[in-house]
Amino acid sequence: MSDKTYGLGGTEIKQEAAEALQQIPQNRTLLVEKLTHNQPVKAEVAKGLKTIDDVFDHYKPHVEMEFNNKDGVQSKETLHFSHLGNFGKKGIINQSDFLKDLDTEKEQYVKIVKQLKTNKILRAALTDPEAKNALLESIQTLISELESSK
Repeated sequence: MSDKTYGLGGTEIKQEAAEALQQIPQNRTLLVEKLTHNQPVKAEVAKGLKTIDDVFDHYKPHVEMEFNNKDGVQSKETLHFSHLGNFGKKGIINQSDFLKDLDTEKEQYVKIVKQLKTNKILRAALTDPEAKNALLESIQTLISELESSK
């Protein structure tokens, strides 16, 4: 006999999990990586961690990264993960000055490509050798003026 008491007309709804977990869609890739460099000296049993935020608060995962710029100069940065949003593109870029600079550079290139595709006057100037040389000379002059104003 069950130790549960039911009233008339009641319906039991069993709770399956504390948090909703979804299956990963077939068109996605799951990457798993160790996010801390040092193994613990002694095994630790963590009790009372009920949410993902509790796990992040307890373990404080981080990873040290080395980035190389186009000149081969290295820079080291530590990326911290305090919630799932830190694992996305924006979450990682926002933590790194090196990646912010790369993202800004990428955005500038995207704007240039957009101008080349949509600006008819610029496209015409680039196809005419005389206009192209005049454009290059004016750009060189601007660069010289900017460098001398530093």
